[in-house]
Amino acid sequence: MDAVRALIRRKITGLKLLGVPVLGLCADLLIGAGCVSEVHSSAVSLGEAGLAPRFTDAAERADITVVDYTCPAVHTALQATEKGVPYMPLRGVLGSDLVGAHADWQVAQNPFAGGADPILLVAAIAPDVALFHARWADEAGNVWVGRRRELATIAHAARHTYVTVEEFRAGDMLEDELLAPGVIGSTYVSGTARAERGAWPLGVAGVYGIDDTHLAMYAKAARTREGFEQYLREFVWQERKSSLPA
Repeated sequence: MDAVRALIRRKITGLKLLGVPVLGLCADLLIGAGCVSEVHSSAVSLGEAGLAPRFTDAAERADITVVDYTCPAVHTALQATEKGVPYMPLRGVLGSDLVGAHADWQVAQNPFAGGADPILLVAAIAPDVALFHARWADEAGNVWVGRRRELATIAHAARHTYVTVEEFRAGDMLEDELLAPGVIGSTYVSGTARAERGAWPLGVAGVYGIDDTHLAMYAKAARTREGFEQYLREFVWQERKSSLPA
């Protein structure tokens, strides 16, 4: 979230967002602020707070291009890049309208089957930039994501990976038997920056929870352009630290 607010303050435009596999508040803020041209995702939602209002408005007005995915299709495309292959097979999407909407998907015959057995081939996706928040980075440049292993897939597939973290730790977490299974090695990390409470109003497991009251307030305010602009003035254009709850 800190990185998203920084992008908005820099007035970035033309971003293409890929949800792995869904998008939420980060995307809604960027879309409402005019930073986004395309959204590739299986959903954009504020979860318990309801629909993502700025995404909904932009999609209905055709201000952005929306490319529909399914959760397994997003993961499959990234895993193909992770494994260094041009595509990977997938079954579950067959029979849906999504197949015809994707020039980067093809239905082929399973070469190992004795009879007709169609299978979907999903082209690899290599994002230009992966961006996420984590709890720790260390002196060796490694990042700990715990059980959020989808973040490792993103980092492996992306050309560049930038991570904001709650804390920097001394040493090398890959040398710790307990921490190492949840670590993304520095080979896949282009840069890290400390952003204490940098996920707020979202949460970090074991550190702080989601600020449900703030999310509900945002969801209500962002239903209108005026309410959204007021939210930006209060929580984005001004320095966050002054208004962040303890």
